[in-house]
Amino acid sequence: MTGLTLRSSRPPEADPGRWRRLSDDWSAERQTFRGASWRKAMMWIFLLSDTFVFGCFLLAYMTVRMSTTVPWPNPSEVFALEIGGRQLPLILIAIMTFVLISSSGTMAMAVAFGYRRDRTRTALLMLATAILGATFVGMQAFEWTKLIHEGVRPWGNPWGADQFGSTFFMITGFHGTHVSIGVIVLLVIARKVWRGDFDHGQRGFFTSQPGRYENVEIAGLYWHFVDLVWVFIFALFYLW
Repeated sequence: MTGLTLRSSRPPEADPGRWRRLSDDWSAERQTFRGASWRKAMMWIFLLSDTFVFGCFLLAYMTVRMSTTVPWPNPSEVFALEIGGRQLPLILIAIMTFVLISSSGTMAMAVAFGYRRDRTRTALLMLATAILGATFVGMQAFEWTKLIHEGVRPWGNPWGADQFGSTFFMITGFHGTHVSIGVIVLLVIARKVWRGDFDHGQRGFFTSQPGRYENVEIAGLYWHFVDLVWVFIFALFYLW
């Protein structure tokens, strides 16, 4: 019949243009990751696996908290500090969070100066990041000591549900271990940057080839991940 436009009976899924676009997108992603070094790729894989571990811990915490029939301790009371005769809720946690988030800023600047081959500023900023991380761990140790002195144990606590102590010590301890490891790595790399090992290609850990300031960025990836995990811990443990 004239004057009528015949439409193709081919289903949308069989559209070759659609598959071509999908192939082009996949090729673009392959080109993006092809330039990544094995060091950075392995760090991303490690962070992905660590995300699953922390995710399982936090999901277990939420499940325990929502399923227990015993009242859950009030974070504003448990994590309060007495200063000047007044109970200030979450003041220590707020300072800890500020310190750790600030360390992400110094780490980001260290990565930027590292790629500019500014050894002095890179090393000093990494040292500042490590000091902030160590400060966070020290305040966390003070928090643990305070709670243990008040009777909090993995098997019970004086404020309510017994599961509070076990989940708190497990998750915050696991995160604190990550921060401690990060501090050690930052100090090692900062020392190598300061000595110029990345410029001269002096053989050793992280410095087998010259110009490997990418190692500063890889350490930064790990550090930013640790900071991001703390945001979720802070929201679930101290604000919920």
